[in-house]
Amino acid sequence: MSEEKALNVGPSAIEVVYERFGDPKAPPVLLVMGGGAQMIHWPEGFCTELVDRGVQVIRFDNRDSGRSSHFPHVPPPDLQAAMAGDFSSASYTLSDMAADAVGLLDALGFDSAHVVGASLGGMIAQMIAIEHPTRIRSLTSMMSTTGDRAVGQPDFTVLAGLGAPPEDRQSFIGWQVRAMRAIGSPGFKPDDAGVAERAGRAYDRGYDRVGMLRQAIAVLASGDRTERLRTLSLPTLVIHGADDAMCDVSGGRATAAAVPGATLEIFDGLGHNFPRELWPGIATLIADLVHRAEADPPGA
Repeated sequence: MSEEKALNVGPSAIEVVYERFGDPKAPPVLLVMGGGAQMIHWPEGFCTELVDRGVQVIRFDNRDSGRSSHFPHVPPPDLQAAMAGDFSSASYTLSDMAADAVGLLDALGFDSAHVVGASLGGMIAQMIAIEHPTRIRSLTSMMSTTGDRAVGQPDFTVLAGLGAPPEDRQSFIGWQVRAMRAIGSPGFKPDDAGVAERAGRAYDRGYDRVGMLRQAIAVLASGDRTERLRTLSLPTLVIHGADDAMCDVSGGRATAAAVPGATLEIFDGLGHNFPRELWPGIATLIADLVHRAEADPPGA
């Protein structure tokens, strides 16, 4: 499918670039990607696995990523201050990003959808469920956490040697390959060629290192969602890797413990990425949740 652009999306009236896959009459699954990543980081092959299981897929660029709206004219983000509790440099929060996603559903004519989020996208998906409960049919939170800073923290020893992502294209591609080897899945063969190919495409589509910082501050400024997650009442699946160095598995465990009735699936050897070998299994888990929710909608 070719990329399309929705205008005046959500309360912020931003532009959102998206793609759709599959039968438009099939249950809609909205894929929400993580911090600093773009919709292309949901691999096309993984989208195909979902479509083959009877759903339609919508993937999109979050604000400050890819070809959706960026915010270069706001005050500079101060991540160090935000980590210390000063959120004065926050340009937006997870609530704003959740409202963007719901605004995209409006633009596409969906009253609701099944929402799947990875990493930061999992946090956005959780926020959609909390703040827009009538717009979400099921929740899948992957490699994500609750906002409680006692869980789901990265292993900074793994990240320490990477340094900041560079500005020029070739160096950025090399950095991405090194980064994914650091935070990827030790139980599966690294896909350096695939990582490099997507990194080049991402750079060309709209690489924004400062935008990634704005997204990170949005996470910190949004606080702990645990108590609000306890109020949810919808089919929920939590997927996490036992070997995730970017978001410790404790974040997934805490998410599943907070959401009533949530199912937790932990994969040994899985880190903070999407190994090709797991696409069929993860797609099956998601599609099964979708079809169960479609068969037993709220109020039925």
